[in-house]
Amino acid sequence: MTAYLKRLVNSLAAYQVADVVSKFIAVLLLPVYTRYISPAGYGVVELLGNGVILISILVRFGMIESFLRFYYSDADQERRDALARRATGFLFMTTTIASIVLAVLAAPLSKIVLGYRDPAIFRIAVLGLWAFTNLEMAYALLRVDERLRAYATATLINVGLTIAASLVLVVVLGQGAKGLLLGNYGASTVVLLGVWWTMRDRLMPRHHPGVETHGVLFRFGLPTVPAEASVYALSIIDRYYIFHHGVNGPTQAGLYSIAVKLAGAVAFIVRAFQYAWPPLAYSVRDDAEAARLYGLVTTYYLLVSGLVVAGLALLGRWVLRLLAAPSFFDAYKALPWVALGWALYGLWVVFLVIAGRAKVTTRNFPAAIVGLIVNVVMIVLLVPPLGIAGAGVALCGAYVVMIAVMHFLTRRAFAASFEWLRLAQLTVVLGGLSVAGDLLLPTHGLVGLVSRAAVLAAMPLILLATGFAHGAEIEQARVLLARARRGIAREPA
Repeated sequence: MTAYLKRLVNSLAAYQVADVVSKFIAVLLLPVYTRYISPAGYGVVELLGNGVILISILVRFGMIESFLRFYYSDADQERRDALARRATGFLFMTTTIASIVLAVLAAPLSKIVLGYRDPAIFRIAVLGLWAFTNLEMAYALLRVDERLRAYATATLINVGLTIAASLVLVVVLGQGAKGLLLGNYGASTVVLLGVWWTMRDRLMPRHHPGVETHGVLFRFGLPTVPAEASVYALSIIDRYYIFHHGVNGPTQAGLYSIAVKLAGAVAFIVRAFQYAWPPLAYSVRDDAEAARLYGLVTTYYLLVSGLVVAGLALLGRWVLRLLAAPSFFDAYKALPWVALGWALYGLWVVFLVIAGRAKVTTRNFPAAIVGLIVNVVMIVLLVPPLGIAGAGVALCGAYVVMIAVMHFLTRRAFAASFEWLRLAQLTVVLGGLSVAGDLLLPTHGLVGLVSRAAVLAAMPLILLATGFAHGAEIEQARVLLARARRGIAREPA
């Protein structure tokens, strides 16, 4: 079990490094961008950016999910390479066709999405659809081979190019929202071409008998598409509703978008987990061992993500005052809820892997569609009285319902050994202290900042004092700490 956890931690480190760097630099640049792009402009960027990901889910037909699942069917490298060529070629074809159609219809489609015609910015988003989808497949190839250094290098180059291009386009050339989108997707296109070039020998077309046919891949992957699209629609529906609701809709959508950006502290954990977890989870052959691992990883994931959510809930006002222009300060109202929504999405990933392992991916959609319906109903009910905070609450409510339904549908197909007592303990301690601190402590000034930070710092101590950690875990922590101390002592002065 320890060996599996070490593999997961190593993978997470590689998958997090680019996200950590990008989020850190994005936070540093937030005071700049929020002075060159209006809240309404940020609303446009987020609406189109999330639309790119939603359409990407549809045009890949579950091919990446099938590739990840069948890559481990056997250890024959030629067969694996043939599967990689089939998946990569298919996505290149579907994304190219879809992008051509969308680019031709950019004018009327931009009117539907934005409420006004802007074919130029819509075509930038179409470029993003093509680059993002194909780059996800290229990254998947690096992940299944656990080429962590190559993955980290490619993603860091992407981050560097994105930041440089965005600064030039937004700050120097004054392109606003268009410049931010073009800097992002233009950099992804350059990195995609570079990754393809490094893999050219592996991806060169050639026949290999015995690899899964498109029919086999579709039978596994297609059932995941409605579910995944329904889940990601949660990121579109709230933005779209806020954007078109009321005279200040675009501005409110921009505030919500800043809350989403600052919730990136949780998002980068979730994304790294989403990339690192499926290859490891599918590689465990023994079901009993996998059940224990799934439960333990779930506990650790919720511990880490829960602490970050608690930090944003308690200190979000100060974070916004430090990093954003005054016109964006009201984004704090949605920040805790959006952060919690991201954390719950990571828990949803656990159940997607359970369904994939049991080969019951057809059960993903019922859970996802129920969550989507709940989200729509809650948005309509909560956004008018609560504004952007209502959209965040609706997002969390939808994920809770989805996870509950998914657990009910998959528990007999594969029963993960969830540590229910420790999960309840996390909920009570982290959730209870966060809510109490936000309601009872000052919302501004040094006293408020220090008292809230003290509550956050006390959370791990309270968990430890109430018996959250097992004896073996405490002992392992002591061993690691002792090794670290010995390493420091051996370092030359």
